[in-house]
Amino acid sequence: MPDLHYRALPAHLRPLADKFYRTHRSAMRPRHDDTVWVAQQGDILAALCLAPMDDGRWLTGLFVAPAFRGQGLAGQLLSTALADADGPTWLFCHPDLASFYQRLGFAPTSQLPALLAQRLSRYQCNKNLIALSA
Repeated sequence: MPDLHYRALPAHLRPLADKFYRTHRSAMRPRHDDTVWVAQQGDILAALCLAPMDDGRWLTGLFVAPAFRGQGLAGQLLSTALADADGPTWLFCHPDLASFYQRLGFAPTSQLPALLAQRLSRYQCNKNLIALSA
């Protein structure tokens, strides 16, 4: 895709990520301490959030606009966002998405920071989720 850019959004542009998620009726939203990464071609085509967590980060909010799915945007955005990252990255996903994340270098894990382990336990009361790390 020509003119496609991957970048961390500066703080003053974070409302654009909120608008992107709302436009696509996604419940995902960046939290105040998240770093928001986007794939842009003028408009935002994909976004993800990385929250600092212990000695690593927690990946949330990975979303690609439906019209642009299947083109590798999620993988490239994730690779760019984690390129210079130190420490592990954790995420929770539905088991159906595990193979997608495993192709990107993630693996199932039971080793989570205490806060994430508590969240996973709470989320699993209502959702079928697994924890992965890279």
